[in-house]
Amino acid sequence: MKRLAILLLSCSTLCRAAVKLPAIFSDHMVLQADTAASVWGWADEGEEVSVSIAGQTLTAEARADGKWSVKLAALKPSTTHTLTVKGSNTLTVNDVLVGEVWLASGQSNMAFQFNKCALPAADSAAADLPQLRMFTVAQNSMRTPQMECQGQWMMCTPETVQNFSAVAYFFGRDLHRKLKTPVGLINSSWGGTDIAAWTSEPAQAKVPALKANLDTWAKQSAAFDAVKAKTAAAAQNERWKAAVAKAKAAGKPLPRKPRPAADPAISQNHPANLFNGMIRPIIPYAIKGVIWYQGEHNCATLEKAKLYATQLPLLVQDWREQWHARNLPFAWVQLPGFVTSPFRAQVREAMLKSLSVPGTGMAITVDVGEANDNHPKNKKAVGERLSLWAQARVYRQKVDAYSGPLPAGHDIKGGQVFVKFDHAQTGLQAHGESLTGFQIAGTDKQWQPAQAQTMGHLVMLNSPVVKHPVAVRYGWSPLGEGNLFNGANLPASPFRTDDWEDTVVPTAK
Repeated sequence: MKRLAILLLSCSTLCRAAVKLPAIFSDHMVLQADTAASVWGWADEGEEVSVSIAGQTLTAEARADGKWSVKLAALKPSTTHTLTVKGSNTLTVNDVLVGEVWLASGQSNMAFQFNKCALPAADSAAADLPQLRMFTVAQNSMRTPQMECQGQWMMCTPETVQNFSAVAYFFGRDLHRKLKTPVGLINSSWGGTDIAAWTSEPAQAKVPALKANLDTWAKQSAAFDAVKAKTAAAAQNERWKAAVAKAKAAGKPLPRKPRPAADPAISQNHPANLFNGMIRPIIPYAIKGVIWYQGEHNCATLEKAKLYATQLPLLVQDWREQWHARNLPFAWVQLPGFVTSPFRAQVREAMLKSLSVPGTGMAITVDVGEANDNHPKNKKAVGERLSLWAQARVYRQKVDAYSGPLPAGHDIKGGQVFVKFDHAQTGLQAHGESLTGFQIAGTDKQWQPAQAQTMGHLVMLNSPVVKHPVAVRYGWSPLGEGNLFNGANLPASPFRTDDWEDTVVPTAK
């Protein structure tokens, strides 16, 4: 009888659910400084859990759904701490730093790894930065919001940096150097993805144009027949095998293996799927702000490009609401040039206009693109420019300039147009013998190359062909050609002053 009682007691202890932490609370993590940072996890309903770090201990009781959470008192930037969580078991998270934490998200150019940048060996050697860490969220497309993700914190070394997001690394490196504090970067990105996939479904459902997109995806998902898709894929594969054999016999290039039809419901481009699988699991991990590099996927059609002007501000609003941080700093990368991306100018314009949202910023990158490569290798300049914005606008550090010139209005006097620019306090200049990239048009809407000349914070434009100009464009093409910079060597944003119905425009001369 005594043996049975001992056995039952042992079983009840073993069968209890162990206290668990999300993957983001793991060795080498970075906690956000100077804020009440949340720590959460799961345990048996009603179980008391204690959380200890840096001389403070807080307790919480697991709710009916098993979740518990505490909010730490604000910690100052520091190293190195141990986070201890106790319940039916004890969890120890080692080498915890306190500093600045930023979320880096978007598609392939944010995911683009350091080792693909073709950088000199000195850049790798300089990445021996143990107080700079990155957590990379594993790709996960889900129809319902998830509570957990996969990933681990990695200390920055010349070896580990090779797999870091290059943009996030250079952004964090410059902050680390300037602020002299630990920096944590959360990389949650997936190549070839739509902005709609990163925005929560309830937020999109409130916007008629986006609700229509949700409905379209729902219809496609409902119409998908898995059995028919499997049968079709098998037949398609047999045809491919026959084509391969024929090509080999003829000594011709082998055809690419076909992709079977996939269930739209699990697509990484289904609205909200990446928010559910890759953003929701890290909320409410305390962060200082967000950097965003995405938009290439939304350049495919004029309709998609124009819709971006609604989607980007909505994403900012949505994530701020999700984190309960009304003023969460948020900066994005304005897309560089790419010749086969027909409506890139319109997406750039949407990004420019979205700066009207308070607390946002933009790194202009038209000068560091590669005409025939959607993944330009100069991610160093991109990260550094995002960091300049954060240094100036978030941390109130002194920098020469944190943005390239932005249009700030224009005046027309006779046959001349005078365009005003913000962020021109260091002067305006041409990279080259003369300014290029400007066009002007009259009421006939026929665009002509403009003669351009800098005048302090102004650019004066005219054309012998356009006697009575009414509108101006600069860098208005997929490549975004133009050579206007400020004195801090930052490029001007492409823009237009008209709102005429647009198609792909010729390359500016």
